Amino acid sequence: MVPPKNYTYEVNALSGWFITFIVLWSIFLFTMFAIGGYFMFRKFLKRLPKEDGKSILDWQEHYINQTIHLWNEDQKKLLNELVAPVPELFRDVAKEKIAGKIGELALEENASTMSQDLIIRGYIIATPKRDHKWLIKTLKKKNIDIEPYQALLA
Repeated sequence: MVPPKNYTYEVNALSGWFITFIVLWSIFLFTMFAIGGYFMFRKFLKRLPKEDGKSILDWQEHYINQTIHLWNEDQKKLLNELVAPVPELFRDVAKEKIAGKIGELALEENASTMSQDLIIRGYIIATPKRDHKWLIKTLKKKNIDIEPYQALLA
């Protein structure tokens, strides 16, 4: 009688460097999916209709469309200068958000033209405080007095 054979397997296919690579790759993929999901969820929340039936993005688009005729080239240039520190990938979205807030202010005040004052106030209201340093720096470079905007900046 032949005794049964004992099979032993050595698992060398998953050596240390390969397992490390798989673990790091998995962490990287999870992180990228989490970041992408976060931004997609934020966009989804902005698209949800509010009590009035319009979403934040709908109102933003409405304000831009209602005031597009008030903008001239100098004012567009100023807005482009103010959003310059925003990474190029997100610059259009930031510009639309700020232009929407500026348009809202212009409609509330029944402005006949888009003024530099409206642009600066809209920028301050639409952006987080961390961006106000850039605004102050840009306004000083352009010799624009920031004193009237101190209450909004505080």
